[in-house]
Amino acid sequence: MASGIVEVFAKAGYAVTFVGRGEDKVAGVVAAITKSLDKAVSRGKLDEDGKTAVLARLTGATDRSALADADIIVEAIAEDLDIKLELFADLDRIAKPGAILATTTSSLSINACAAATQRPQDVIGMHFFNPAAVMKLVEVVTADETSVEVDETVRALCLATGKHPVSCGDRAGFIVNALLFPYLNDAIRLHEAQGTPLDEIDEALKATGLPMGPFQLLDVVGNDVSLAIQRSLLDTFGHAGWRPAATLERLVSEGKLGRKTGAGFHTY
Repeated sequence: MASGIVEVFAKAGYAVTFVGRGEDKVAGVVAAITKSLDKAVSRGKLDEDGKTAVLARLTGATDRSALADADIIVEAIAEDLDIKLELFADLDRIAKPGAILATTTSSLSINACAAATQRPQDVIGMHFFNPAAVMKLVEVVTADETSVEVDETVRALCLATGKHPVSCGDRAGFIVNALLFPYLNDAIRLHEAQGTPLDEIDEALKATGLPMGPFQLLDVVGNDVSLAIQRSLLDTFGHAGWRPAATLERLVSEGKLGRKTGAGFHTY
């Protein structure tokens, strides 16, 4: 997700400084973007000069202080509120006055992130969908104190990068995931209860016009991320039917997180 977001901004002409936990992570971002750009070149959607220009806009770092001059900082770290709160408190210390602090969280509270700073008016949700370089939708999530100017700037930035912004308020799951993940959880429960093969369920839903079936989608999102979102919805709304399916919890405990690990509901 982080690599995809970096690619989105760089392809739109913006200079991007990105921070990884180590040199290996920084190199991994460049490698992932290079691979994506190579595919675009092979398909005739980009030439070699364009690829070189995109890569030239990237600056990798391992220290957050490299973000001190950024106009907007978009975090894409683990879907864990405590980790995000620590990050936002640190970004509040590092970022210049007026910088926008955005989170890509798919289900956690924007208000909580804002409260970890002394500049809640500058904090906003910018929820990209995976893969970020391809998916057009971005949920722009305003917290209670997000300023109108920050909201308008982020929506304009989405349009400038070729994305489709949809505005929403701060609630668990926002719009898409609040509707999507109960459906995905129900698909797992259907398989558990009736033993219907995963492929058959996937194909049945694709036949309705969906681009992929529920188990294919879970593996793309990441089963660990999916479990975190499902737990967030359950904690917020208390709907017993939204309790994460046992198979989802088992796969995560076994490290079968989907495409990124080579195995999840399906094997890759």
